[in-house]
Amino acid sequence: MIYKWNYEDLTTQQKEQRDELAKKLGISPVLCKLLVQRNISSIEDARKFFRPNLKDLHDPFLLPDMDKAIKRIEKALGQKQRILIYGDYDVDGTTAVALVYKFLRKFTTNLDYYIPDRYDEGYGISEQGIDYAEETGVKLIIALDCGIKAVEKVAYAKSKGIDFIIGDHHMPDEVLPDAVAVIDAKRIDSTYPYEHLSGCGVGFKLVQALAQNNKIDFSEIQDLLDLVAVSVASDIVPITGENRILTYYGLKQLNSNPSLGLKGIIDICGLTYKNITVNDIIFKIGPRINASGRMMKGKEAVDLLLANSIEDAREKSANIDHYNDDRRELDKRITDEAILFIDQNMDMKSKKSIVIYNETWHKGVIGIVASRLTEKHLRPAVVLTKSQGMITGSARSVMGFDVYKAIEACKDIIENFGGHTYAAGLSLKEENLDEFKRRFEALSLEMIAPEMMRPQINIDAQLTFREINNKFIEELDSFAPFGPENLNPIFVTCDVQDYGTSKVVGKDNVHLKLEMVDKTVIAPVNGIAFRQSDSYERVRNGEPFDICYTLEENVHNGKSNIQLYVKDIDSGQLN
Repeated sequence: MIYKWNYEDLTTQQKEQRDELAKKLGISPVLCKLLVQRNISSIEDARKFFRPNLKDLHDPFLLPDMDKAIKRIEKALGQKQRILIYGDYDVDGTTAVALVYKFLRKFTTNLDYYIPDRYDEGYGISEQGIDYAEETGVKLIIALDCGIKAVEKVAYAKSKGIDFIIGDHHMPDEVLPDAVAVIDAKRIDSTYPYEHLSGCGVGFKLVQALAQNNKIDFSEIQDLLDLVAVSVASDIVPITGENRILTYYGLKQLNSNPSLGLKGIIDICGLTYKNITVNDIIFKIGPRINASGRMMKGKEAVDLLLANSIEDAREKSANIDHYNDDRRELDKRITDEAILFIDQNMDMKSKKSIVIYNETWHKGVIGIVASRLTEKHLRPAVVLTKSQGMITGSARSVMGFDVYKAIEACKDIIENFGGHTYAAGLSLKEENLDEFKRRFEALSLEMIAPEMMRPQINIDAQLTFREINNKFIEELDSFAPFGPENLNPIFVTCDVQDYGTSKVVGKDNVHLKLEMVDKTVIAPVNGIAFRQSDSYERVRNGEPFDICYTLEENVHNGKSNIQLYVKDIDSGQLN
């Protein structure tokens, strides 16, 4: 394991900023150091960070083409034209569709929504979707979380007299679709102050602009933020700037008064009486919404998110929960097959990338399988299957390797692609597969340093056990919501010893329950080290060891206690 400090030691100026923050805010200097490391160096910046304010959201009309989009939507509403909300089949797309639909249905009944079938239509705008729009009399399609590269499809719609508004957050090509409006903060000509909105976040900005233009108070749209929080967490976009504000208030909504559809999911996955966090969305709520598009039809997820009764929500949540169970079984089987194939092909072990193809694999889970392969083998992974006569798949990457740019460098042999730095999708003809493998490996060899293929833990700060108390936890909680670019800090404590009561626990005794002391405390501190029971003898032999961990307050039977979630146990090498 590589242990790496997240940041270099503070400069003299940064130390002065840390001390000033600690003095004026009255919080731990360790946490003030984390603020400075996050480029929060003034009292005003710190107050904005700790107290996100909806008034600090950017003017939605700063987004490119927003004025054109609002003018066209208002024309459609005024002339009672039929509007179709169109979105991707993942969490981000389905929440975006549900959000905009929920707002617009207050003003028109001439409204519909459409989610493409992952298997029959594939990702993004489809001709089938446009044909459906024509058949049902649609004059305006609002595409969310997709469409930024749909030049031909938008032209096809235009030939049928259907206008398009595109609200996307993916990287655009040089040529934009000929839509009425193309709203994307990543456009080259965009001057919008924040470029990391989720697809649902773009949908919310569209709604915010409509409300603002029609003198509708912000409180009328604030209850839609639970959907934005779910999308931000699930799509793994940075939880900084505007996303931090949206997620902060979205989590408040999710915990206090979620929509009926989300309440159904919350209940089905055992979160009813829990304070829901970003991690709960990532590991419990998001996968269930995603399971609908992976296993059956993404439209069912929107049906659930728009549920009008708790009974309807519960029924639809139960169905989606079954899809998620099926998804887990399928995901495990295909992952096991992929790992076995790699183990049996020695030449793959010497490569810096994994490109693996099996035409029988289920398209709905190959993105998850790619993530698991990247996690296990610590190299970028592209998992491919066959769909509609094309090879199609998902790519995931290691820190420091831009898989989107790597795929873009092969675009002359790829039919379609899209995505982000660490996750992308693509499709290509079968005759180009070998050449793609060769080029992708060549790029990996060039760009991936050996240390990028070794497990690494980024440590934020060093603590003694004496410093860990309820006040420290309360102050640390104010850093939430945690996520990309504002990760839950990892701390290290050195020269720790077993209190004499640590033990292996869990099914098959794979986990390690720790009770520890260091030189600064007498009473033991509790920790849990998941899947680290192989360190039991090292812990129990009485020798000092170092641990790195995150901190969390647990509430059980009305009692709260501080829990260390141990990432790794080391034999005194971190000093």
